Amino acid sequence: MSDTEPAIIVKDLYKTFKLPHDRHSGIKQLIVNFWKRKKGYEIQNVLNGVSFEIEKGDFFGIVGRNGSGKSTLLKTLAGIYAPDSGQAVVNGSLIPFIELGVGFNPELTGRENVFMNGALLGFGRAEMAAIYDDIVEFAELERFMDQKLKNYSSGMQVRLAFSIAIRADADILLLDEVLAVGDEAFQRKCYSYFAQLKKAKKTVILVTHSMDSVQRFCTKAMLIKDGNVEYVGDTARIASMYREENMDKDEVAKLLEKGTSANKKVTVDARLLNKPSDSELLFDIAVTSKGDMPDAVMAVSLTKDSGEIVYRWASNEKLSEDILIKGDKKIVVKLNIQNIFPNGVFSLNISLRNKDMTTFYFSADEILKFRVVNRSSYSADAYWKPNERVEISQ
Repeated sequence: MSDTEPAIIVKDLYKTFKLPHDRHSGIKQLIVNFWKRKKGYEIQNVLNGVSFEIEKGDFFGIVGRNGSGKSTLLKTLAGIYAPDSGQAVVNGSLIPFIELGVGFNPELTGRENVFMNGALLGFGRAEMAAIYDDIVEFAELERFMDQKLKNYSSGMQVRLAFSIAIRADADILLLDEVLAVGDEAFQRKCYSYFAQLKKAKKTVILVTHSMDSVQRFCTKAMLIKDGNVEYVGDTARIASMYREENMDKDEVAKLLEKGTSANKKVTVDARLLNKPSDSELLFDIAVTSKGDMPDAVMAVSLTKDSGEIVYRWASNEKLSEDILIKGDKKIVVKLNIQNIFPNGVFSLNISLRNKDMTTFYFSADEILKFRVVNRSSYSADAYWKPNERVEISQ
């Protein structure tokens, strides 16, 4: 493949499918439908003039909601579907990771399926014998290779298929949701493999619902909606657009609800006062105690859904005076934090203790959960030190 020509050129691609309404009960029904000019199907427009280019060495993400046309687009690029009109030009050899395990025979052993699947990918028997041990080790199936495939779990079959498929040497790889294969440990192997592909500047097309994967691996991405290209370009913007599209009205309403946590002595109410797509996150935290806490230290933190702490505020570090909490009196902490956080789900965590840390009055993780939709292009791997403003009323 030339260094100057794009790896893939897609121009004005259209694809439709016929969706049958119901089954005909017989010849009589066919005749009745004919005379009524009633069709037994409807036309579904899946791709509506899709156009884009992928340069050699791009790690290109394709995202969109279910039914948007992503998988149909990949299968058209792989030659599985023929377009109704338009062009999909592939400059180089291409391996699709679309339906892993296609061609497996459940009546054959894992070992026999390795050699058979390798032959489908163009490997000779001697070549497969040379890489057999690596395939089995990667799939973590050493003890099961002489068992029939029908006795494998679905996860084991996908791991084996994936381990075979990645041995194929091609100019372009099509990956459809393969990041979801296997358990957590095997997924880490997949992530490592994709990092190697990116480092080697392989041309990769990744269809996924994981915006973390898009921002982690992809150099460019495309959002597709109802068979139309909405945007091609920056991955952070794509992730933001996708998450905002998937936030329905009910979810937004839940983001604005308050969270409450209590023990025998302390009750804490927390609210997010604005939308988590705004430039600031405005928190209202109300504390009511049944007893005096004259030397209370309040700590507030934000964590990602992975558990990583991205922000922390503690009153003894940020305030010149102690927080005085008296029995049956409410104090309210208004915390305004600059929204520089990556897109994703976050939790608000709150704790109260005395100054010398000998007594914990209160502790609550995930008192409030919300989803940040940030339209700015921030790196998902950065450490965050946002600007903040705090007001306390006692």
